[in-house]
Amino acid sequence: MDKEFKRTLITTALPYTNGPVHIGHLAGVYIPADIYARYLRLRQRPVLLIGGSDEHGVPITLKARAEGVTPQDIVDRYHKLIKESFEELGISFDIYSRTTSDIHHETASEFFRRLYDNGKFIEKESMQLYDEEAGQFLADRYVVGECPHCHNPHAYGDQCEACGNALNATDLIDPHSAITGSVPTLKSTKHWYLPLDRYEGALRQWILEGHKEWKTNVYGQCSSWLDLGLQPRAVSRDLSWGVPVPVEGADGKVLYVWFDAPIGYISNTKELLPDTWETWWKNPETRIINFIGKDNIVFHCIVFPAMLMAYGDNYQLPDNVPANEFLNLEGDKISTSRNWAVWLHEYLRDFPGKQDVLRYVLTANAPETKDNDFTWRDFQTRNNSELVAILGNYVNRVIVLTHKYFEGKVPEAGDFIDIDLAAIKEMDELRESLSTRLETFHFRDALKDAMGFARLGNKYLQETEPWKLAKTDMARVATVINLNLQICASIAVAMEPFMPFMSAKLSSMLGMGKLTWDMIGRTDLISSGSEIGQSELLFEKIEDETIQAQVDRLVNTRRENLIKNFKPAPQLADTSIEAFGQLDLRVGTVLECAPVKKSNKLLRFVIDDGMGTRTIVSGIAQYYQAEDLVGKQVVFVANLPEVKLRGVVSQGMILSAMNADGSLTVISPSAPSTPGAQVK
Repeated sequence: MDKEFKRTLITTALPYTNGPVHIGHLAGVYIPADIYARYLRLRQRPVLLIGGSDEHGVPITLKARAEGVTPQDIVDRYHKLIKESFEELGISFDIYSRTTSDIHHETASEFFRRLYDNGKFIEKESMQLYDEEAGQFLADRYVVGECPHCHNPHAYGDQCEACGNALNATDLIDPHSAITGSVPTLKSTKHWYLPLDRYEGALRQWILEGHKEWKTNVYGQCSSWLDLGLQPRAVSRDLSWGVPVPVEGADGKVLYVWFDAPIGYISNTKELLPDTWETWWKNPETRIINFIGKDNIVFHCIVFPAMLMAYGDNYQLPDNVPANEFLNLEGDKISTSRNWAVWLHEYLRDFPGKQDVLRYVLTANAPETKDNDFTWRDFQTRNNSELVAILGNYVNRVIVLTHKYFEGKVPEAGDFIDIDLAAIKEMDELRESLSTRLETFHFRDALKDAMGFARLGNKYLQETEPWKLAKTDMARVATVINLNLQICASIAVAMEPFMPFMSAKLSSMLGMGKLTWDMIGRTDLISSGSEIGQSELLFEKIEDETIQAQVDRLVNTRRENLIKNFKPAPQLADTSIEAFGQLDLRVGTVLECAPVKKSNKLLRFVIDDGMGTRTIVSGIAQYYQAEDLVGKQVVFVANLPEVKLRGVVSQGMILSAMNADGSLTVISPSAPSTPGAQVK
């Protein structure tokens, strides 16, 4: 790689500015990209990390309409939030710009115009849904109706968010305009299409023959698309928000966001380096890496490369597109519309100073080859059992021992013996493995190697036991402490791509200067006699109540979603007054209530029914504490035959209402009633 490429341009998928960034975005794109950029900088290789906000498209106009503000208001708000959140997390962009910038509009317009002038597009008329009342064509997201698959009444024209099926607006049952509520009509409109089929052969050669080293999920998805045969794809749409189509007679038409957004990588580079940007895009000695999520594989491996091929002018194609799979949250798919997410700006507020903990956990759980899951309990365990107990504890012990035995100065090492040489050899092996895994985008395994230095240090410290040696051999203690400090210094370098804040604090404590990758494994990183700072906590334990607060928030979110989407059960078939009259419904007062043994669902009630007492078993233990029901009045069915449940004879049924979230609420009279009173 070093011989073939002089520089590396790293791009990250542009986050969409209709909402904040969540942990799925971070694990899929931004943390891996930052790890790789930081690693290359430590290797002292020329590198740029290019990012920015994607600020055009229908969802932004929908959100603006719903809030009664302009699309610019929406993108200004979220661009600022996203940019500041990335900065606080330590994502080290060389530039983080936006697609509403003047330079982007100019670049995207020029890109389209060159393809248009060179006859690269196909111009076609098609029938699209039109809102007569609003006087405009409807983008798919502006059409709402009933999903033909799951019958969700609020499906969009491009996708049903209830069942996940992709749709066409004309598939919807009873479609209507999201703008006026009127029923749309079909009307002819003209658009420009990029004929991807013309580039199929070149793409097949470039990907399937030239990049067999790509990740399996990326290569496989590209292969499937190519095998199905590529079709022309529209590059414009009828909308008022976006980059205007720079062609006469194209009023009311903008560049389709999928065409506009990837050009943002180019325009952002031009903004950063107006005089030398072409070196990073058109020089064959530049390596381009696109970090994306799996939902963007087709756009970055097929569509954007076809755009660059059509444009010509020596634009370089990406050398690799290391896309990740999806990260789930507590076993459920992350969803912005359902607010089922851990939002970055909220995490930074709730866990101040713990940026590295999130970076560590998301890397350790990175969905590199398959979808993976984030849970708050795993987050807590990794922090407490790995970062605190292994890494933080090791560094603290070494620095404390340095101050205890050598007044905070690095002691001079003597001759190394076998146990020292074995530790040094293991450091060399870890460095080589770590480098290889970072070069090949295996960041999860690379993190294990980086943590391997802390595990090695703990093992070496325990085996050498300098606190025992101090009684008889201080020269040997000096060697052991010196080597432990060198291991700590290697940790500072090896962990910098993953946990830059911890690395900066540790390297400051050790008195290190600028970090470079070739420092790892060296035994002379910290000079004898140099001062070591006092030990500072690198990580702190996260308590159960802190985690429970996050779990409770998600539980409440799930409950709110269930309530919002609640549909009452269909009404049963009609019955007669006579049949209903056969039910003997009465009020009773709960005298005793206790869980049924060996059951987590059943409660045993003893009820004053006005004629004596009776026992009833009810499956509501998940929703009530038994002691809270004592003294409460309930409505029960008195004339049911006795049944035995888990060995307890039940003499009736307590009535409960099933709520939207599946929970049960016991039915009670609104005012105290006489036990035994009939319900009429």
